[in-house]
Amino acid sequence: MSQPYLLYVTPDGAIAEARDLAAVDYEGQPLDPADLLPLPAGATVAMMPGRRAVGRDNAGARVALPAQAGWAISAFLPIGYTRTRVPGYQMADPAEIPANAETLPFFGYTALAGLDGAIYAAAVPTDDPARWHPDAFDPRQLERRVRRRLLAEPENRVLAHHAHCALDYQCPTASNVFFERWEGAVAVAGGCNARCVGCISKQEEDGLVSPQDRLAFVPTIDEIVAVGVRHLTHAPDAIFSFGQGCEGEPLLQWHTIAGAIQGMRAQTAMGTININTNASNPRAVARLCAAGLDTLRASTISARPATYDAYYRPIGYTLDHVKRSLIVAREAGIYTSINLLLYPGLADAEDEAAAWIAFLRDTGTRLVQLRNLNIDPELLLPKLPPRGPALGLRAFIALLRRELPDLHIGNFSVPVRQGPDGVRLPAHPRGVVA
Repeated sequence: MSQPYLLYVTPDGAIAEARDLAAVDYEGQPLDPADLLPLPAGATVAMMPGRRAVGRDNAGARVALPAQAGWAISAFLPIGYTRTRVPGYQMADPAEIPANAETLPFFGYTALAGLDGAIYAAAVPTDDPARWHPDAFDPRQLERRVRRRLLAEPENRVLAHHAHCALDYQCPTASNVFFERWEGAVAVAGGCNARCVGCISKQEEDGLVSPQDRLAFVPTIDEIVAVGVRHLTHAPDAIFSFGQGCEGEPLLQWHTIAGAIQGMRAQTAMGTININTNASNPRAVARLCAAGLDTLRASTISARPATYDAYYRPIGYTLDHVKRSLIVAREAGIYTSINLLLYPGLADAEDEAAAWIAFLRDTGTRLVQLRNLNIDPELLLPKLPPRGPALGLRAFIALLRRELPDLHIGNFSVPVRQGPDGVRLPAHPRGVVA
């Protein structure tokens, strides 16, 4: 296979090639054909305004195309694919940067290259994306289902809020509530005890606008139960999840969630009840486990306190609370997973990777869900502490599999069943990538 070459976006939005320049990543390293796969179906190709395209010439010298030629190119991958490299670019002079382009919107910018006239992405497949592919979410059918459901239950504020999420944000889990299938989710909390650098619902950074609105009310137990019972009893492979990226931290409303879980379980034993959380409160987690929670997914970017604190900027809790929450849930027989926010060169740094191995062993976590972190590198990297040399994300994933052979690695939450000893087990063993 030939050398991957530079692609860029012209001022009129066309994709152009510079075959005399090798494609490079953010660190200036050439993209190897082994790093690449054909651009996946469902991926979106986009320009990076204010960033000049960069490649390497035959002598190995770094070359930045003039701003007049266009801008650097990137892709946003569909869920089920994990990004391994960030695009290479050079910030343009301030006079060349379009208005409001200083900070990029919250997307997972993935390096691209040309190979024999085709577009390739620096990524690796890590799960089966069929249920999350855009083709599975027909907008006209969704609109009809939303309209019918709201007419049938006009007083339910939970449905009204998630209709907005489904139709305006194209949120898959909100949409699944109306499609009555797979994983459906509800938001319950407007407040949060973290100030994540990459938060998509409340931004403290100058010049950044949150792409989504937070929930403006606390649902009642009855409102949640009405939606949850219907989903658990009607949806195939039903997962009903608390906690979404467009809200705050659901554990701040753990009393309401515990009551809702009890209310749902009083009516049905079907399906899986899950919480997506920062796992900041082990006592609240214990109460939810006792109420009938089945699975818990804790989001984190690092197993090192310094890195964790730099990104999450937690209020009133530490990474140790997250660790204890996972242990509490595991001891209660709950199926636990990590929502690992991935940025190439971060989790796969040697010291970060070693910390992850120890953290996952200590907590007995069953599943790691890999999630491409949606953020501008220029916003993220200056806020992080120093870290060691990077292994590469492919090597990091291989390390996890080698050191933790019982750990599952994928991208999605899985339905579970309760074993005879009360421990939750995956309902479908092949539902995650081993």
